[in-house]
Amino acid sequence: MTPLKPLVHIFSDGACSGNPGVGGYGVILSSKTKETELAGCEEMTTNNRMELMAVITGLEALKRPCSVLITTDSEYVMKGITEWMDKWLRNNWRNSQKKEVMNRDLWERLLKALEPHDVQWQWIKGHSGHTENERCDLLARQEIKRCKKEMSDR
Repeated sequence: MTPLKPLVHIFSDGACSGNPGVGGYGVILSSKTKETELAGCEEMTTNNRMELMAVITGLEALKRPCSVLITTDSEYVMKGITEWMDKWLRNNWRNSQKKEVMNRDLWERLLKALEPHDVQWQWIKGHSGHTENERCDLLARQEIKRCKKEMSDR
């Protein structure tokens, strides 16, 4: 008999100032005993890359296999992993237009990060008052400001 995996909720959001432009992401990991906020930024990126980085960062922070509920407001991430991924893999990372899948590096990183976990996905509408999503958005926007300040201080 194997012990039950701990349940962790991952809330994620990404943002970009310009698209492409300076981007940031925010993540909240929440379990029965602990809550952790993570955030980061990149100087030149896209909103979709930041949405992916938010989820990846949350998953990579987990130290052991978990049951995970990922809540995202990104239709790109949600559909990419739940609807499009199988076709991309069958078609050697080509999309329905026979073009190379964008952000393949991050999609591959996400697949690797998902491997040890039992994951369920939940999509929510962004900027709709969802408490954790709003906090993640704030973290992402704070990271954009921090990154811009660091760039201007150079």
